[in-house]
Amino acid sequence: MLTDITIGQYFPGNSLVHRLDPRMKIMSLLLLITAIFIVNTPMAYGLICFFTLVTILLSKVPMMMVIKSIKPLWWIIIFTVLIHIFTTPGEAIAKVWILSITQEGIQQAALMSIRLILLIILSSLLTFTTSPITLTDALEKLLTPFKKFGLPAHELAMMMTIALRFIPTLLEETERIMKAQEARGADFSSGSIVKRVKGMIPLLVPLFISAFRRADDLAVAMEARCYRGGENRTRMKVLCITSVDYKAGIVMIALLIGLFVLKVHGL
Repeated sequence: MLTDITIGQYFPGNSLVHRLDPRMKIMSLLLLITAIFIVNTPMAYGLICFFTLVTILLSKVPMMMVIKSIKPLWWIIIFTVLIHIFTTPGEAIAKVWILSITQEGIQQAALMSIRLILLIILSSLLTFTTSPITLTDALEKLLTPFKKFGLPAHELAMMMTIALRFIPTLLEETERIMKAQEARGADFSSGSIVKRVKGMIPLLVPLFISAFRRADDLAVAMEARCYRGGENRTRMKVLCITSVDYKAGIVMIALLIGLFVLKVHGL
């Protein structure tokens, strides 16, 4: 299961989506997430799904890699679907024990599952098509106006990017520790819940020690390179908005207008 987690991974490429300015991609993602939570009609979700599919094709990220980004969170999606099916009031079409399945519940469960899947895919596409260094620069640029209010933009962006960068590393470390502990007789997959929780102790202790060691090594490496925060720092590649970014912005505005029209007319 750990090998199926793709959060924080970067897929190198030279596609149209890869070449977009990271600030444009981050702002587009925030607008899409907002739109996903606002719209609630089938046609609106169909339009967002079509846009997401076109974006995946343009990014040239393998479809299996996109599907893997959903797999680790399938249990959250199933739990959400069951909650809405059995708790949404409406016209009952079936009954399971003391719980009733309603038509409105099925519709709400379908919309909520699509919403969660879209959120996961769109967020994964950002990290698939944006390198950690570029993502750090973009986050810092977007947070720079808030420096006037005392927000440490560079440090915050650096922490967020390091966290994303170390997710795959920690997952690989977790898998390696699990195999080592299983070779010594540890069992992580059988027994009661209490037994499984106790069995996680031989996994968590060395994982935390390894994470702290990696953090200390990173701090020493940054200090050896005279890292002193974002003051007076220069960049080899300066972010700039191109004509492609403006065209992408126009497409995003057109999409938002279309979703607004669909919502107004209840389609």
